[in-house]
Amino acid sequence: MALTIVNNVSALTAQQNLGRASSSLSKSVERLSSGLKINRGADGPAALVISEKQRAQIAGLRAAIDNSEKAVSLVQTAEGALSEINSLLVKIRSLAIDSANSGVNDSDALAANQAEIDNALDTINRIANNTQFGTRKLLDGSAGINGTSNSSDVTFLKGTSDTTAGSYAITVTTAGERATQSAATDQTQNLAQDEILTINGVSISLTAGLTQNQVVDRINQFTAQTGVIADVDGTTTRLYTQSFGLSAEISVVSNVADASDSSGFGTTTLTDQGVDIVGTIGGTSFTGSGNVLTADSTAAKGLSVQIAASSSDPTTTGTSVTATISVTDNSLQFQIGPNQNQTANIAIDRVNPVALGFGVVGNQFNNLNEIDVTSASKANDSLAVIDAAIDDITNLRGTLGAFQQNTLEATANNLRATLENTVNAESVIRDTDFAEEISNFTKSQVLVQAGTSALANANQIPQLVLSLLG
Repeated sequence: MALTIVNNVSALTAQQNLGRASSSLSKSVERLSSGLKINRGADGPAALVISEKQRAQIAGLRAAIDNSEKAVSLVQTAEGALSEINSLLVKIRSLAIDSANSGVNDSDALAANQAEIDNALDTINRIANNTQFGTRKLLDGSAGINGTSNSSDVTFLKGTSDTTAGSYAITVTTAGERATQSAATDQTQNLAQDEILTINGVSISLTAGLTQNQVVDRINQFTAQTGVIADVDGTTTRLYTQSFGLSAEISVVSNVADASDSSGFGTTTLTDQGVDIVGTIGGTSFTGSGNVLTADSTAAKGLSVQIAASSSDPTTTGTSVTATISVTDNSLQFQIGPNQNQTANIAIDRVNPVALGFGVVGNQFNNLNEIDVTSASKANDSLAVIDAAIDDITNLRGTLGAFQQNTLEATANNLRATLENTVNAESVIRDTDFAEEISNFTKSQVLVQAGTSALANANQIPQLVLSLLG
């Protein structure tokens, strides 16, 4: 090799190799200090693309796990409130059984039981209206199937998970009727003598000298026991039951013959029975119970509405009732997966007393809110409604429990396993292998030191030319 002064090729070669070693050492320091072997696209374009997608998936998995855990907390909040309602229903049932023991209880004891039941029902209503998770109410129907009516004559009571959201036309074809009985003779004079009027097995004493309006007021003092309301229809004393439908019955007899100076009901027992409502929901005809109409098929299945008494005649709903119920599905939706549309839904039914205890055949009470234990017969009918309400609550608790265990918790466990494996896969692609990188670092460090020494020696080569000139 020729000795030259202008171009020191050996120094250039040493410098080039030193640069490569220095670059390799710099990358090793970066990888060791950051813990990542892929710090920029140039470090591995394909690996970076795959790694970033996996990072997005990992973030989604962690958020989905958090979502599932929050959803579990919400479900547990609702289930805790339902547990308290369950306890109240058990207590109400005990009071109803006590009231059915008519051989022991007098009217005061029955009234006390009814007062306690009314208080418990108020508490159930309060729990249903006030239970919430954050600001979201859970048990008032707003977290399930809800509905509104465009008519004051028709009230939305309940929808179920079977009820499809939409608008349903309501039309009454056969009016719901209360059991009704009118006096055979109008009372136009004060009572001529004391009289005993027996209504649904309850004896009511009427004293001589009472006017027709006073007789009506006296009968209404016993409404809680008889289930019967009295009024004056034109000039005639009229009796009608509080409840509608076939299960509503009235029986009235007096110990005084009917006359203008008596109550007018006479000594022959007069009886009547109510009529269950019939109407269409969404064009399909259904037979209701009392004045409650419930769809048991079609898209409206599970929808229950209550028809109000006619404003002109309290004994009937009338047949001129038409309305539209707008049903909305407000089911709770939970994002329990890391990707689009990986959701789970659950509807929490309304648990107010008016929405519990439906569908008891041959019962004078349409729902839990109507129960009355002021007589043995009413207490027994109330028991059937209470049992149906307990079934409603326990079934809802079972549904929530299954959703929590089989959907939320099982999904969260699966997400945790998926997260572990995805993090491992991302680590393989992107994380620094310290054992390997320490070896590379040591090698690069030695090469830099050697390259630096070689460059220093190469820079001394041109000085050899001076020895030739001397």
